[in-house]
Formats: sequence, structure tokens, C-alpha cells
Amino acid sequence: MRDQVSRRNFLALLSGAAAYPLTARAQASRLPVIGFLNSASPGPAAPLLAAFQRGLARGGYVEGRNVAIEYRWAEGHYDRLRPLADDLVRRKVAVIATTGGLVTARAAKAATSSIPVLFIAGFDPVQEGLAVSINRPGGNATGVGVYTAELGPKRLGLLRELLPALGKVAMLVNPHSISTEIERLDLEDAARNMGLQFAVVQAENESELDGALKAAVNGGAGALIVSADAFFTSRRDQIVALAARHSLPASYPWSQYADAGGLMSYGPTLTWAYEQVGVYATRILKGAKPESLPVQLPTTFEMVINLRTAKSLGLTVPPFLAARADRVIE
Repeated sequence: MRDQVSRRNFLALLSGAAAYPLTARAQASRLPVIGFLNSASPGPAAPLLAAFQRGLARGGYVEGRNVAIEYRWAEGHYDRLRPLADDLVRRKVAVIATTGGLVTARAAKAATSSIPVLFIAGFDPVQEGLAVSINRPGGNATGVGVYTAELGPKRLGLLRELLPALGKVAMLVNPHSISTEIERLDLEDAARNMGLQFAVVQAENESELDGALKAAVNGGAGALIVSADAFFTSRRDQIVALAARHSLPASYPWSQYADAGGLMSYGPTLTWAYEQVGVYATRILKGAKPESLPVQLPTTFEMVINLRTAKSLGLTVPPFLAARADRVIE
């Protein structure tokens, strides 16, 4: 009799142990799911992803505890974005957070008109058709407009202050980026107004970056402006190293470049934008509609100068320019 009781207890214990993971999986399957779609790679985007998760935490959500996240990375291959977006739609996620440029947001918008889409737009999101208006976006998309592409002329002006004898500037662009033509035209106009010659060099993958910077130098460019394209941001360490190798002063759209050794940067804080997308994702999970969430706009822009890099390039940063910088890396 004692053996029969022990056997029943053992089987009950074994049954409970087997059921536990099934229960845990069932609970996990009931969590709301956020789709996270990015045009770049997870490694270089880690600090930005952390900012997104901080935004979720501000709204009371922690991955694995009360929300699940399905990550999709295009690894710089923009043609993968639409299939990845379609996959998230098939999985019926509650919201899709699109990061890594306008191309990502457009892929998600094309994949669904019902699932809420959150974006980080480097251009005017109304002009680009992502929203009807800033205050009342309408449709299924809202997010953050960082306007960094429109800041190209400002970055060129700051670079000209550092290099008053500059005669020609080159712009590094990704030919497959949706925003390339708008960025190029704005910067070309600015260069013309400053009396500068202007050239465009292109790279669409890692292997072409060195050749692009060589072409800029061989073409007589005395400085480089790097496009705000997400592919370049994810390859910032490589680009900064190549600029140093070719002794090419360069201005960048995000402070992450200056932190990696780039000469100077000017633009909104990218981590702030990712955090706002995280906050908006929590509001949608709690029932808010994207059409009623105004597009967030940056209120501050950060100028960073890397004095160590300036010194290595043989440049002296004018005191008046250093004094205007929000942050100086020494």
C-alpha cells in the first residue's frame, strides 16, 4: 500500500513538473506582442534598443514579464524589410515599432493599414505621407519626427566654420535610401550658397565604404558630410576609422559618431527618439489609437566636437565654436 501511495505521489509530482513549462508557455503566449522592425543590425543598435526598452519601462512594460517583442532586423538589406513586415502582420502583433529610417516605416505602412505603426522619421512625416498632420496624424501611424535630414545644411555650416578655407565638400549617400535625393538637393543648394563645390560619393554595403571615401579624397574634397541613412549609422565605427585613415574631416548626423571618434556631429538625440517610440508603444497597448497621438518633435539639438580627433587631423577648433558645443570630447 505504501508503495502504491509513493508511486501516485511520484506520478503527481512528475505530472506537475511537466505541466509547469506548458503553463508558463501558455501565459507567455497571452502576453501582448510588439513587433520591432529595424533596417540595420542588432549589435550596433544595442544602445538604441536599450532606449526603446526604457520607454517601455516608463509605461510599465518589461519584456518577458508583461509584454513580448518579436524582433526583425534587415541587416542593411532594405529589400528584406517588406517581407519582414509582412511576417509581423501575419503574426498579428499589437503594434509595429519601425526604426532605422523612413524606408522601414514605409515597408510597415505598405504591409498593414490596421495594425498601429510607430516610426522615427528623419524627414517631415507629413510631407512623406506617414501622417496627415503633426497633431492629428490620422491613419494607423504616428511616432517621432527628428528632421535630421533637413539639418544637413546646418552641419555643413558648422563644418565650414571649422574649415574656413574649405573649397569642396563631398556627401556620402546610400543610393538605395528613399531619402537620398532630398538630402542631396538640400545640401547641394547649401554648398552652392556658401560658394563650395559639391560632390556625391556612394556606398550601399560595407565593402564600398573605403572606395567611396577614397573617391571623395581623389576628387579634391576637403571634408565629408555623412547622410543620416540608418545603414551608415550602423557602420559608424567603420566610417569613422576610414575618415581618420584618409585624413578627411567629417560631420555626422548623430552624436554616436563623435563618441566613436568622429570629428563633429549635430542633430537631435537619437536615443531620445527611440525612448519616445517605446513610450508610445505602451500607450497603444493600453488602448490609445495612433491617430490621436501627436507626432513627437525634438526640442533640443546636440552639437558635439571631438577635440582629440581635431588634433589628430591637425585642426584647431576656434574657441567660439567650442564654446557653442553642447559637449566637447577631450
